Amino acid sequence: MSDLKALLARLVDGDVEFVLIGAYASVVYGVTLVTHDVDICCPFTSRNLLKLRNAISDLRPVHRLTPKRLPLQLTREQCRGLQNLYLETDLGVLDCLSNVLGLGDYAAVKRQSVITSLDFGECRVLGLDALIKAKAAMDRPRDREAVVQLEAIRSRQRRSSGHN
Repeated sequence: MSDLKALLARLVDGDVEFVLIGAYASVVYGVTLVTHDVDICCPFTSRNLLKLRNAISDLRPVHRLTPKRLPLQLTREQCRGLQNLYLETDLGVLDCLSNVLGLGDYAAVKRQSVITSLDFGECRVLGLDALIKAKAAMDRPRDREAVVQLEAIRSRQRRSSGHN
């Protein structure tokens, strides 16, 4: 059973540096699509990856895209050279990316994010315009549907704030 909110709360409580991206970020803005995972963009420094490991270590994280579904075991040395982590935990799927298609690396993603208050605390969420750009770059059917809804949300926000 997935509890993506609890998974995100773990990252926030563990002081992991990240920006929420992907479908869950879309849901934060009001998109009605269902998501079964958490996608984040984060700096792939040893310090941050070890914080991530510590935040989820008791959730039995495994590398979900490896044939043997190996447990997540990170040391400073193992952190070097990593660019993405695709994990499954007891609370759900967590995909950690160092770059976002259409936007760039973590620094670029962070510049295009906003701090948002969620039920479990504050975290950085990809800004609406950047999220639309990233979803459009992915160009998968579910991303195209998200873009339609996100553009409608942006249009409503602009109308309500007096911008055209």
